[in-house]
Amino acid sequence: MKTFAFTAALLAALSLSGTATAQDDANWVHAIALNGTPKYEAGFEMFDYVNPDAPKGGTVRLPALGGFDNFNPILPQGQAATGLGLVYETLTTQSVDENSVAYGLLAEALSYPDDFSSVSFRLNPRARWQDGEPVTAEDVLWSFEQVMEISPIYSEYYASVEDAEITGEGEITFYFSETGNRELPSIMGQLLVMPKHWWEGENAEGEPRSIGASTLELPMGSGPYALSSFDAGRTVTFTRDPDYWGADEPVNVGTANFDEYRIEYFRDTTVMFEAFKADEFDWWTENIARRWATGYDFPAVNDERVVLETFENGYNASGVMWGFVPNQRKEKFQDPRVREALNYAFDFQELNRTLFYEQYQRINSYFFGTDLAAPDGPPAGLELEILEEVRDLIPASVFDARFTNPIGGSEEALRDNLREALRLFNEAGYTLEGTQLVDANGNQFSFEIVSYDSTIEPVALHWAENLNAIGANVTLRVVDTPQYTNLVRSFDYDVIYTRWAQSLSPGNEQRYFWGSSSADELGSRNYAGISDPGVDALIERIVLAPDRDTLVAATHALDRVLLAMNNVVPSYTITYARTARWDRFSHPEILPEFSIGFPDVWWWDEDKAALTGGNSQ
Repeated sequence: MKTFAFTAALLAALSLSGTATAQDDANWVHAIALNGTPKYEAGFEMFDYVNPDAPKGGTVRLPALGGFDNFNPILPQGQAATGLGLVYETLTTQSVDENSVAYGLLAEALSYPDDFSSVSFRLNPRARWQDGEPVTAEDVLWSFEQVMEISPIYSEYYASVEDAEITGEGEITFYFSETGNRELPSIMGQLLVMPKHWWEGENAEGEPRSIGASTLELPMGSGPYALSSFDAGRTVTFTRDPDYWGADEPVNVGTANFDEYRIEYFRDTTVMFEAFKADEFDWWTENIARRWATGYDFPAVNDERVVLETFENGYNASGVMWGFVPNQRKEKFQDPRVREALNYAFDFQELNRTLFYEQYQRINSYFFGTDLAAPDGPPAGLELEILEEVRDLIPASVFDARFTNPIGGSEEALRDNLREALRLFNEAGYTLEGTQLVDANGNQFSFEIVSYDSTIEPVALHWAENLNAIGANVTLRVVDTPQYTNLVRSFDYDVIYTRWAQSLSPGNEQRYFWGSSSADELGSRNYAGISDPGVDALIERIVLAPDRDTLVAATHALDRVLLAMNNVVPSYTITYARTARWDRFSHPEILPEFSIGFPDVWWWDEDKAALTGGNSQ
């Protein structure tokens, strides 16, 4: 199931021919599970991983990289402020001690037919906007219409919705253009709901608001926090709403424990870390191995005012692909032999030894760290049957063995790998003339790596150095966050370094990651520009999988094919989070299986804060 913007669950349904009257006999449920049944039955009081008696108070200060210029949550242009998910809510929300299970939030119930041809939501009658007005089905319908019109991301994500209509008091139904897609009801539960009356009203200056335009007007939502103040591009502050309608809802008990969230922006991660050491914010997730190994010998750590801790919880629910992504919309990257050659020049073992203190693993799957990763050896069983359906559309190597990354780590191994890279370049039509690798027209093979984060610089430059040694011309350009965002949205780059997070229940988002329909859709996450009928067919097998066994087999098949196409130069990852925090917080004794839970279920601890010099203001 999809993870991007920050989403949650689902609710009610009816058949394509259904009407409001038909809803009277609908089978309304409080939750939906993509696999199995929900852990929490109707009428549950709270999630098991929260502390219902957690004290309310204090301030949590968090960092963000770059800046912001907008409080519009759906606008594809510009950079929206971090934290808007505290202000706005979705129809459903997920528990984090289950795999792909959603419970009602703005919607109290949902219904859907056996063929998953539609889904209906029945709104919680208690749901209110922060001005006291009720959340209505009209708000939901309007929000859906706006995201479909304005946002390419959402319009692709909800592309299977054929129609939407209000089917009763506080009820809305979405009708789908396909049947058998078990994920579609869950996807619609993730819809961000915005107040129609507010967006169609006037601002303090008497000017009409526009959902299609950028704005720095303080927004209004239905969530537990209000955006109370900001310094444009630098800081944003959210304050807990004492009148929040959902404070006592079972899905919210033990959450929203802080009086205030403060988010401060930094242009550079090195400056950001120094700010953490100086107690300018509270929580740091370390992403540099060298710093984790050598950079925490400072007074606040030594006297235990700063706590170092690793957590595996957040890595239990998802797989990941990190890597350098060549843009196949550009002719020079369209030959798979060229893309394979690029991987031979990436010496992970040397990097892991010299830069990473042996903390990382090389990624070898688009679903790394999960049972969805293609198994070793050639395909077999149901996976093989699925691959046979598209044999003529996929690389033949898929049937021989599983993809493996080249092994480096020594001068001899690197020489062998670069020799193989040069051979692949030769097969693709490039020759070494003097010190330059050139095509048939005498043009040197060259590309630029674009990034917004200087921390990747030593890795990118090491890779570039190896490629330049065999006659390429590879450079790195680090730009600011807004520029990077615009370049990526418009596919205006040679190579970027990015990642895809994968849930344990992949579905429609695969179209958005690798499908032909998204290859030319500006703003999509098909960064590589993949447009391939074999990949499309395998994605549909995932989306329409009738059961878990078929889903897993189809995902194995897709993983195997994507790897064989060499769409990405895989990099590396860890299976735990390295964290540092100023010791002012406490958390439930048992954290949820699939999340650290910070800051959602943590709370301000006055006793600890007193010992660290903390301040709740």
